[in-house]
Amino acid sequence: MELTFAHWMYLIGTLVIIGTMLFRQNVVVPSILVTFLVGWIFSGSFTFGLQTIFNASLVAAGELFNIFLIIAIMTALLHSLKSLGTDEQMITPFQRIMKNGHISFWVIVFVTYAISLFFWPTPAVPLVGALLIPVAVRAGLPPIGAAIAISLAGQGMALSSDYIIQIAPTLTATAAAVEIHTVADRGFVLSIITGTVAIVLAYILIRKHIQKPSIDHLHIWEKTEQTNEDLKEELNNQQQKSKYSLLFAILVPATFLSVIAYMVLAKFVTTIPSIEGGTGAALIGGASVLLLIAASTFRNVRTSLSNVSDNLVKGFLFAFKAMGPVIPIAGFFFVGSGELSAKIFGTGSEETPSFLFDLILAGQNFIPESAFIAGFGILLIGMITGLDGSGFSGLPLVGALSGALSDSVGVDAATLAAIGQMGSIWVGGGTLIAWSSLVAVAGFAKVPVMELVRKSFIPVVLGLIISTFIGLWIF
Repeated sequence: MELTFAHWMYLIGTLVIIGTMLFRQNVVVPSILVTFLVGWIFSGSFTFGLQTIFNASLVAAGELFNIFLIIAIMTALLHSLKSLGTDEQMITPFQRIMKNGHISFWVIVFVTYAISLFFWPTPAVPLVGALLIPVAVRAGLPPIGAAIAISLAGQGMALSSDYIIQIAPTLTATAAAVEIHTVADRGFVLSIITGTVAIVLAYILIRKHIQKPSIDHLHIWEKTEQTNEDLKEELNNQQQKSKYSLLFAILVPATFLSVIAYMVLAKFVTTIPSIEGGTGAALIGGASVLLLIAASTFRNVRTSLSNVSDNLVKGFLFAFKAMGPVIPIAGFFFVGSGELSAKIFGTGSEETPSFLFDLILAGQNFIPESAFIAGFGILLIGMITGLDGSGFSGLPLVGALSGALSDSVGVDAATLAAIGQMGSIWVGGGTLIAWSSLVAVAGFAKVPVMELVRKSFIPVVLGLIISTFIGLWIF
């Protein structure tokens, strides 16, 4: 497709937003303004541009609502457990292992990676967030450190290889016309290299902020985003600790472990429906709602109906207060995705340009015939495709480009495809894009999502550069 002025406006808007992020400023207003300009220029109508602002945020809210919902449900459950006094009892067994912030960081890394490798990060985040983040914070690990450990291990290292489920390598290899197992194997190696570099560097950067273990860290963290009414209610709950607190301290982890066991069985038993990605998160969310109802009922049967409702309201308030600014930002980048932009503009998918992918296709001709430049060019293209917050939508593109460039630059197509897959998923899958599932990680850790992006940027980019060097060398 021939590039139009709307394409160039989208490119300018992308650069403005990235520049604003680098200067550590809020990007909500720039996102809204460039969304309006792209809509206006694309349609030639001022009023259509105004409508684009609303429609883009509406579509983004719909796409991201599953993340907001799981945050709200888990937050509501934690409020209910706190009213029983279960929250502190539940983390006691983990304290024997996670004795300090340093050990806690690596425990979170390994647990998140193991769960995410088999089931994707979507169900891993609420599990780790509910059970391990409070323990890690009490042990002295800053909340931002716990969030970095989860995102880099799960949404970075595990998801970028997708070695068990193999949806990512299948998409990439099919477009590149190469063997799936070859892309999967090379992607796995590159993901380990990238993850090792990024996680070790991130640990080095945060280790000076790790404090000595103290229950005060947990109390301060739990009071984040709380109102005076919440604090009064918590004080009242502490004075009236329930006799059922121990019961739920056992029941909640046992329920989550049962969910994990069910998902493991689903992998190997054909009679059990497969549980992957969003399906796993839905299973955890449903189980959490039942636990929320049970906890509220055991605390006080007479007020249980209103308590469940109140806790859900608190959960939604926290989710939208912490993550709401992401919606207009995501709206702008969704304008660049063909399928979603069709919903935003209200036009057919065939008639609607895919601004982001059209710009990438137009720029591929400028990649010189050099193995080194081609490798990093594919990496950069993969990273750019990740700006839509998916990580997977750009895989067919980087796969096709890898297949087309491999002969002329003298690099195996599977290697280029694996490199492109790393760039796309590490960026868009949830380590550097605030409007991706990274909002869930930030929500559970109670940290600003933009701060999480900034703290992860250097470790991730350096990891990708080193893994690309090594990939071009050994493959």
